[in-house]
Amino acid sequence: MQLQELLSTLPVYKSNKQINDLKINGIKMDHREVKQNDVFICIKGFTVDGHIFAEQAVEKGATVIVTEEELDINHAIIIVVPDTTRALALLAAKYFSYPTEKFPLIGITGTNGKTTITYLLEEIFKEHGKKTALIGTIQIKIGDNSYQVKNTTPDALHLQQTFNRMVEEKVDIGMMEVSSHALDLGRVYGTDFDIAVFTNLSQDHLDYHHDMEDYLRAKTLLFTGLGNSYKQEKYAVLNADDKHSKKIKQSTAQPIVTYGIDNESDVMATNIDIQLRHTSFTLKTPFGNIDITSKLIGAFNIYNMLAAASVALLRKIPLSTIKAALEKIQGVDGRFEQVTEGQNFAVIVDYAHTPDSLENVLQTIKEFAERKVYVVVGTGGDRDRTKRPLMAEVALKYSDTAIFTSDNPRTEDPTAILNDMTKDLTNTNYTVIENRKEAINYAISLADSGDVVLIAGKGHETYQEINGVRYDFDDRVIASEAIKQKGTI
Repeated sequence: MQLQELLSTLPVYKSNKQINDLKINGIKMDHREVKQNDVFICIKGFTVDGHIFAEQAVEKGATVIVTEEELDINHAIIIVVPDTTRALALLAAKYFSYPTEKFPLIGITGTNGKTTITYLLEEIFKEHGKKTALIGTIQIKIGDNSYQVKNTTPDALHLQQTFNRMVEEKVDIGMMEVSSHALDLGRVYGTDFDIAVFTNLSQDHLDYHHDMEDYLRAKTLLFTGLGNSYKQEKYAVLNADDKHSKKIKQSTAQPIVTYGIDNESDVMATNIDIQLRHTSFTLKTPFGNIDITSKLIGAFNIYNMLAAASVALLRKIPLSTIKAALEKIQGVDGRFEQVTEGQNFAVIVDYAHTPDSLENVLQTIKEFAERKVYVVVGTGGDRDRTKRPLMAEVALKYSDTAIFTSDNPRTEDPTAILNDMTKDLTNTNYTVIENRKEAINYAISLADSGDVVLIAGKGHETYQEINGVRYDFDDRVIASEAIKQKGTI
């Protein structure tokens, strides 16, 4: 692409040189990845300012530097803009020829449920014969190929690159988890969503957001981003049982479809029956009703299925196809995932890492637990400290015994985190075992016939992050080994 064409997407900028015909080979925001004739964009991150690497980018072959500051680099074209984050999104979308205009894209935001909904949608659209792509917490998938991710939502450059790959591989539809960080930091600038889904809102990420009002404000950005035009079919899908949907509703001009259990909604679940091995309900829609029996357990998963069904109906998927897909899916990694080694008690691993999500999972377990409930849980380091005692209180409220342990302490002292969880507790039905493996082993050693052990907080993660280092650690593997060991005693 010619530089003049690329820069045409920027409304205002200053240049130290006249812009002549210059072929650009790529866009980079990491100076280590720069190649000859690339554009290097200086981004100010949380810990590193890309402006300090401009000279190194030029030495590696960058011919154009996009910056917020005047730079004295005579042997490169310096483009000065007010905001490089916005410029990055504009330039990346232009460079890759606006890929999200070429296939329908569904964005899902909310505190809980995003990952499960993307996988439910993937199953539904595959059942309908469509080639799918998804971007989420666990991975990026394009067709049957999977790729690792660093963030729930990648930065604008890598996002547009990924969307372009989806176009090249001729996907029919894409699904994407959209985090509040991504919305607030502008990572999804330039992304054209067709359907935006709101799941729920409860306390999380208050280490980043000022308060719950600011957290909600960030979520509304996905819905304001749907725009005011009615030339394209765009929709907002909202959880009618979550009070924050009212604010979301006020944030969009697009048609709204609601789903819920308690409040009257467009798509509803009735005749609900939740068991240890399955959940059944009647799916009521404007297009008819159908009975669903799913291997996904709990009321929170009914909400996830309602959200996915709402989206599918908007994409003209038949009810029979929705039913077939929802009944086929076995589960999602680390989401109410059962660890079975022939034992006579249940062991469940779940990603629940907020007070609300932990409460949802434990409430579900209490509905079918025959005897005692044990929960192993901790909270992450370098994150919202105010939710630590709340997590502990929820664990104690719904379990017979809680074992508080280390999660991902990151750069914090695990003992200090556990002290934050327990220092104000009045209940005594808990023990503290800092070593997570020992905590899991202890919980399983306590379990007897008919009991349930919940291991919460890490779910699908296969590591534990301590002092900036990620060590191999999978709750499911540790639990499996503990169950086997218990059987030999």
